[in-house]
Amino acid sequence: MASSDGFPAADVKKELNPGINKDFQVDPISADVTTSKEIKEQAEAAKRFKERQKKDAALQNFKTAIIVSGIVVAVAGAAFAITKKLREK
Repeated sequence: MASSDGFPAADVKKELNPGINKDFQVDPISADVTTSKEIKEQAEAAKRFKERQKKDAALQNFKTAIIVSGIVVAVAGAAFAITKKLREK
């Protein structure tokens, strides 16, 4: 019952000693899927990084505005106190 269209002959040495087999076969479809996933993940990471930078920049601008406003209020308060002292004399 041996026919010529059966399974191909197996290389017994490679099957029994996988450390000797250095010829790795890569599935091209799986490699493409993995590569596309990695590219997509890198793009998403870059997008999140840019969004984070924008958020940090907005927060820094807000902090600067608060500090400047505080300084203006302090200077105005000091000027008011000085003018009040000068009027009392």
